Amino acid sequence: MQNEMRPTLAYGDEVDVKELFSILWAGKNRIVAMTAVFALASVFYALSIANEFRATAVIFPSQGGGSSMLGSMAAQFGGLASLAGINIGGNSSGESDRALEIMTSQSFIVEFIEQNDLAVPLFAAEGWNRDSNQLEINSDLYDSKEQRWLRDSLPGRPSEPSSWELYQAFLERLSVVEENKGGLVVVSIEYFSPEMARDWADTFITAINEHMRQRKLMQVNRNIEYLEAQIQKTAIADMREVFYQVIEEQIKSKMLAEASPEYVFSTVNRPMLPEIKSKPSRALICVLLTLLGAVFGGLFVLFQHYLTISKLRS
Repeated sequence: MQNEMRPTLAYGDEVDVKELFSILWAGKNRIVAMTAVFALASVFYALSIANEFRATAVIFPSQGGGSSMLGSMAAQFGGLASLAGINIGGNSSGESDRALEIMTSQSFIVEFIEQNDLAVPLFAAEGWNRDSNQLEINSDLYDSKEQRWLRDSLPGRPSEPSSWELYQAFLERLSVVEENKGGLVVVSIEYFSPEMARDWADTFITAINEHMRQRKLMQVNRNIEYLEAQIQKTAIADMREVFYQVIEEQIKSKMLAEASPEYVFSTVNRPMLPEIKSKPSRALICVLLTLLGAVFGGLFVLFQHYLTISKLRS
């Protein structure tokens, strides 16, 4: 009698598609109910996720007159400079490649966070209020009035986020992509506030240019000091003359670096204020979770059916 009321396996343990469909159809009410629950939950979940905005800038390796001058200097004096133990540069592509690596390095990003006081916005913010144009800070993590961290931490460790945690938090919001065509680099930052996303992207590009410019100035100053010391030690007139020429070119390089705010990267397209959110895709979230509910509902019906069959057989 039970076999007439419930669909059963037709060929032992083999699964028949028609039978499978009949089982699912018999439990359609449960599948629909579970799908509806997931659909409703997906709407609440999607609405609970804060909007984020992406600010994007396009930059290009600087190709000013300094690069050609340094290149000719490297070709003329590079061998002698290497023997003397100094680096006079001259490879603009190598400089931009180093800058790209430094842009995502922990030391540079942590320094950028500290200089711009981004720890709280990065680690404690959970949204942005469009009406007041203020960040929504998680009060369980940070007390805005007393300006102190409240999050639970391991014994002996401070409640403030570590350098590594801040680095990872910023890295999740940063995207640096080098295009194959022409060496263009696309720098993007996503954040709750569109204004802050734009400002961070703009400041980030300025920071990497300044960082590389200061590195170059320090290198040139060390080279000049070293060459001046070598001049004092060398009695050969021809060598002294060559050292003076290298010093002269190093001074030119220093002057170019001091006069170039966009030392490594020139901005092709500055980051603009984003008006449309980049995420979340609420429609996609709702569709995926609803489909997941339908799948779970079907699996639940099948599991319940075969559990009943196994009990009847036993």
